[in-house]
Order: sequence, then structure tokens, then C-alpha cells
Amino acid sequence: MNLSNYMLGADEVDLRILHELIANSARSHKDIGELVHLSGQAVGQRIRKLQDMGVIEGYTVKWNPAALGQGIQGFVILYMNSASSHSSFLEHVRQQDAVHEVHRISGEGCYWMRVHAASMSDLNQLLDSLLQYGNFKLSLSVEQFK
Repeated sequence: MNLSNYMLGADEVDLRILHELIANSARSHKDIGELVHLSGQAVGQRIRKLQDMGVIEGYTVKWNPAALGQGIQGFVILYMNSASSHSSFLEHVRQQDAVHEVHRISGEGCYWMRVHAASMSDLNQLLDSLLQYGNFKLSLSVEQFK
């Protein structure tokens, strides 16, 4: 993928480093350097540059919610009742441990959420709490591939 035309100040090597970090953000600078033919120190400098540019915003961990008893994964589309309740809705979902991702969307609905729950009862509690903001459509994940 050639994105360098869109990323002012980043070159092909920066993009290769970025792709390596996306694949495994725990990989050492030295290991990445061997793949892109740079020293670990040079890779570190380029990573800092990508952070300063806002290309790299942070790092995350891929986790298995089912291993922690959160085996139910759902996707919720929320249809807001009122335009004035967006800020209170966002505050509400920030406080919900079951909500792991929230996106404001175009098209069908107003918000898309990824949620995890230990039981259907826990999921129903979350869904009931959303009714004060609007109606929703729920889809449950039956298998994850990627």
C-alpha cells in the first residue's frame, strides 16, 4: 500500500515501520530495524517522528474477552431520540465497562458500539440503560475471524 502521497513527511520506510507496529506493537526497535534495514536507534527516531506527526496516536493490546468471562460480544446501533442528548449519552457510555468502542456514524443510526458482556442479563442491563437515549438494534457476534 502506497500512502506516502497522503502522508506529508512520511516515506516508504516510515510506512513499513508503521505496518510492522500495527502487526505487533511489542516488537523491538532492533527487530523492526532488521526488517527495514535500519538500526534500532534509527527506527526509534522514525517512530517518534510518526508520533509527533499524529500518525501514531498510541498503543493497544489485543485481548480475549471470553478468557475473562466476557464471552458475549455484540454490536449495537443506537438511534438517538433527541439531538440534545448526545453529550449525556457519550458520558453515559464512557462509564460503561461493557462498552469497548463507540463510533458516531453516517447512514443507518447515530452511533455504533462494540460491547462485551458476561451474560445475557448483563447485556440486557446495558441495553436497558441505552433506552433513555433512543432505540437500538443489536447484532450478536457468533464467530470472529480477524
